[in-house]
Amino acid sequence: MKALRLFAQLSAYYLVIGALVYFALMLFPWVRDYLPVGGVEELINQPQQPGANGLTGVQVQQTENVANLGESLFWLTTAIVGAFLTALPVSWTYMSIRHGDEYDQSLISTLIILPLIVTGIVVIVQNSLALAFSLAGIAGAVRFKNSLKSSGDALFILLSVGIGLSAGIGAVELAVVMSIAFNYGFLVLWLTEYGERQGMKRYLTDYEADPCAPAADAASPTVPPAAAPAAAPPPAAPPV
Repeated sequence: MKALRLFAQLSAYYLVIGALVYFALMLFPWVRDYLPVGGVEELINQPQQPGANGLTGVQVQQTENVANLGESLFWLTTAIVGAFLTALPVSWTYMSIRHGDEYDQSLISTLIILPLIVTGIVVIVQNSLALAFSLAGIAGAVRFKNSLKSSGDALFILLSVGIGLSAGIGAVELAVVMSIAFNYGFLVLWLTEYGERQGMKRYLTDYEADPCAPAADAASPTVPPAAAPAAAPPPAAPPV
């Protein structure tokens, strides 16, 4: 079953990544001070300043231990790699559940690359109102020629942006939680066929169908080959 294969693939991926990170931190405990994690705690425990207009105190101080170029590159590389590893299983979910008639290969590349770009952009505009307005003007001038085919695809794009934002502010753990909740949530909706009705337009493919099996064309039935023409009788012998 396709749903079972996707569940096993996602579970094995998250377990392997979690185990690798755990053993890496056990071997190199000093790395914890230079990782882009802990941003969620900073956001939740951020004190509410009286009279604040919402534009101050938005920066998460995750780079206070970064003191030189090498540590800065390590922090940024870890954030981008974390965004990539978090967005990769989201593309697997899309490839498994999306209906074949509106399957968009370009969206898969977007789901993987967009979080990396957003991570870098957040690092650039962080705590800078002028850069934020400049980015908004640049984004408004760009015209996207490829429109999304369904509102469900917009959820994948929104998640990719959220992963990039989380990694950019030093909250990769938030990106991991969003990725896990999103993938397993879509897996449950796909498995239970929630909201499905007879004759409706499908967004999720049939999880019981075999994607490797060739589709039979019912409109053009198989026609047996025409029988070979009978051999002509030999000419009659002339009379003696």
